[in-house]
Amino acid sequence: MAKVSVVILIFGLAVTRALDFGPELNQGIELDAQDYQRLNKVRHLSEQFFSHYKNVTLDDLVPQGRLPTVSDLQCYADFAQLTAGLTTGSLWAYRMIDSWGSIPSGILKGHLKDLGHYDECIDIEQSMASGSTLLGKYCLASLPLQQLLGNAGRIMNVQTAVCFPSSCSATNMDTLLRRVLKQLVGLELNANQNLVSENSCKTSEREAYDGGTIAAIVILSVFGGAVLLSTLYDYFVCEDQKKLPAIMKVFSARANSRSLFRITTKPNPNVIECLHGLRGMSLIWVCFGHDYIIGITSPNINLYEVYTWAKTPFTDVIKEGVFAVDSFFFISGLLVAMVALRSMEKAKGKLNIPLMYLHRYLRLTPIVAISILLYWKILPYLGDGPLYGNWNFDSYDRCEGNWYWTLLYIQNYATDSECLAHTWYLAIDMQLYIIAPILLIVVYKWGKKGASAVLLLLLGLAAYLFSIIVINNYSLVGGGGGGGPDDYSEDLEHYTHNRASGWLVGFLFGYFLHTIRGKTIKLSRPAVWVGWITCLALLFTCIFAMYPYGIGKTNTLSSVSEAFYVSLSRIAWPLGLSWVVFACVQGYGGLANSFLTSPLWQPLSKLSFCVYMGHLLIQNLNGGRTRVNTYFSNYDIMLRFWQDFGFSVLLAYVMYILIEAPCGGLESLILPNRRPAPQPKVQAPETSPKNIPSPVDPEKQAPESSAAASDGAVASAPPLDSKTQLQAIEGNETS
Repeated sequence: MAKVSVVILIFGLAVTRALDFGPELNQGIELDAQDYQRLNKVRHLSEQFFSHYKNVTLDDLVPQGRLPTVSDLQCYADFAQLTAGLTTGSLWAYRMIDSWGSIPSGILKGHLKDLGHYDECIDIEQSMASGSTLLGKYCLASLPLQQLLGNAGRIMNVQTAVCFPSSCSATNMDTLLRRVLKQLVGLELNANQNLVSENSCKTSEREAYDGGTIAAIVILSVFGGAVLLSTLYDYFVCEDQKKLPAIMKVFSARANSRSLFRITTKPNPNVIECLHGLRGMSLIWVCFGHDYIIGITSPNINLYEVYTWAKTPFTDVIKEGVFAVDSFFFISGLLVAMVALRSMEKAKGKLNIPLMYLHRYLRLTPIVAISILLYWKILPYLGDGPLYGNWNFDSYDRCEGNWYWTLLYIQNYATDSECLAHTWYLAIDMQLYIIAPILLIVVYKWGKKGASAVLLLLLGLAAYLFSIIVINNYSLVGGGGGGGPDDYSEDLEHYTHNRASGWLVGFLFGYFLHTIRGKTIKLSRPAVWVGWITCLALLFTCIFAMYPYGIGKTNTLSSVSEAFYVSLSRIAWPLGLSWVVFACVQGYGGLANSFLTSPLWQPLSKLSFCVYMGHLLIQNLNGGRTRVNTYFSNYDIMLRFWQDFGFSVLLAYVMYILIEAPCGGLESLILPNRRPAPQPKVQAPETSPKNIPSPVDPEKQAPESSAAASDGAVASAPPLDSKTQLQAIEGNETS
């Protein structure tokens, strides 16, 4: 199953690789001098390899006990041409040797990969006298370093680059390498121990575009052409923007960019400005955490330094990035409650549920569908490298048989292999949105009693989560004797009933803000301090409570303790955020309010859906293009993050201009206008809170352009902004 807790799982696996071996190296294990000298005999493997096979035979290429095949004969012929080229001094033959890697220096520090020279190998294209063409084939060979060092410690295998004629299979290469190692150092390997795997091999040959790739290119080209024509018409033909045809305005990059980058600097008591900052910070947190996964699994020259890094408190900031998801659950639930209750109040309890669902689906699906095509069909052609494709957060080939589950937003229950792993939040948020009308009707009709029922639902789900952790002995940190992170994630992260706490807290808080609409809550200075201290205590406890436990730590944690942490932290985090929003709205935010309400957050907040959907594509692309070794440190990951995040924002802007804004505009033209006619205002007594201007008017919460307002409540994307939700609920065409 595609693991939904991507940060926890892949991050945990990456760190574990280093931690399994780091302790022994840090304790200074002793190596036998003769064993180390034996390792040095194969340090320059390419020279010894081709020296050994000056006169290669067919038996050298074929595994023992197997008859030669046609491909074996072709490999033998090309290999003979290679050795002949080395004898005559042919440049192409020496390039094949020169592209090999070696046993890297610094293996005791974690330098375990030598990528050789990828491009030098695959660029070999030599025409033979027979009329055939000999191509270079690049592979990564996994050498049993532990056995080379006489089984000293638990050291991981070394990977080094090898280059052969493309007609040779991984089995041919494996057979040749086995015999060389046996000859040089007397190393006997069992039949199940493969040195070269075919999936690590690459050549310059590329597969032709299939139907899906062509369809993706055509769709993007059609949208791109429409945007280009509309933009040119907007710039050079239409002199009055007010007279620009609606269909042209929908596709115009000029009009959509204007609405995207339009920011509001004047304070407006009718807008929850701090939500822009919360969205932006959560988005950065998630992207930063994913870059650490890329950084840890890169071909680092100091992999064992990860062991030291993993014992620092900063590790928990990265590992607990999953709380960014709870931040968006919270915001989504908050706005659903506030906006829908406001709408129901105007419509006297009526709720256009079908149109509400339709609007939500049409807002999310275009970007999700294009993202599936980009990851599945376009990404393989965007780049190349020795490790290209190894950093995919999921196997995008799985989209072949289950892409439709993602478009139905039920992939977390319907399949064990999701198409895009990072869309798991979409499914959960959509399912919560589907049940939202029930909760809205309950709290609208029964008020506080209805809210109490929602609270009981929240506590019941938390109790269920607690019970399954204890009963199944699940372990989040892997240090308590439980099932480990793999077992933990599927049951506790994948399903809606286990992730609903943050959304329900946000829903209840949204109901609370609705009930105090127009009121100013007076708090004493000590009360404000208590609120902020409690808020920060909740947030920091959620992040750092697990610091003494887990991989690389000596302390253990019982399943009961972990159950308390998991079930309560998912309530504590949105409770802390509730105070942040309340304080900012009521004027007690101080520096936090100034930071979160900065106008600079507004464009990023509008783009955050597209940034989230596209950031893994950029990270996969940049990580896969790596051709040299890297160095792991917090500073180096920060450098990687800013380049990845910058290009992610650029990609998001393109997706916004090409897909999100036009589709949002088309939806506003197609969907019927069913907003109730405005009612005449009736003067009410001053004591009625309903007639006091609302300090938080949900109708004015959204950006001015509907296209700028994304519905995408995804793991690091914004939930529905309130104006968009209001229009969906009331059935109004977006303006």
